Amino acid sequence: MRRNNRKKISIPSKLILLVMSVICILFIFLSYAFDIDAGPVKVAAGYIFTPMQTGIGKVGNRIYERLEKYAGMSEVYDENIALKEEINELKKEVNDLKIAQYDVNELRSLLALDNTYAEYNKVAASIVGKDSGNWFDAFLINRGEKDGLSVGMNVIADNGLVGIITETGPNFAKVTSVIDDTTGVSAMVLSSANNCIVNGSLESMDSDGTIVFSGLNDTAGVVMVGDQLVTSYISSEYNPGILIGYITEIHTNSNNLTKSGHLKPAVDFEHLKYVYVITDMKETY
Repeated sequence: MRRNNRKKISIPSKLILLVMSVICILFIFLSYAFDIDAGPVKVAAGYIFTPMQTGIGKVGNRIYERLEKYAGMSEVYDENIALKEEINELKKEVNDLKIAQYDVNELRSLLALDNTYAEYNKVAASIVGKDSGNWFDAFLINRGEKDGLSVGMNVIADNGLVGIITETGPNFAKVTSVIDDTTGVSAMVLSSANNCIVNGSLESMDSDGTIVFSGLNDTAGVVMVGDQLVTSYISSEYNPGILIGYITEIHTNSNNLTKSGHLKPAVDFEHLKYVYVITDMKETY
């Protein structure tokens, strides 16, 4: 069988369009130049240009629609950017309001504490630094010797005792809290006046949010879970009657004479911001 070696001739569509455009222009020129009857030209133009006009019209409509769509998308994009900026601004305002509300609550708590221990002279202070870790076991405040503060002054916040000032500078002071491992406070059970020692314990704080007490003399068995422990009048460092915490666990020691246990501090040692420093030293009472 013979192979058909004839190649198919393809004419580019652009070339066809160009030729048709030239022919049309030529017809128009001849019509005006030689006053040729426009009838045949109109007929020819009808056959040639009507389909072209239709196609061009469709293409134009599509281009217009896409341009409109793009313009709409651009507008939506701009609106989206503006809305995102507005949302971020609103989030910032909400966060600022939350911080402000937190500060208001803290200050209200501090005011209530001031009324609770109205017999003591106090200086308000803000916490400006702390040791690493989750707890405020040791921290710095923005008041110091220029404000009349000195080592040994008691510090309170929330509902009770925070700790004691252990170091001072011209405009700062370091506070060591009752939850620190180095701290020991002479305490008593408020309901029965039984004495004991409260010791800080970061390990216990990490475990269940408590610190420990020991050496409690309670032969009558009157001390119960939920009782309040306050600073004792026999303490050499702490002013008497300041709430330390609430007993959460109590058990008899192996000597069958004293008891030990755990207590929940009255202060939230995870979220401290403001404190009061009691400027009345223990020896003034």
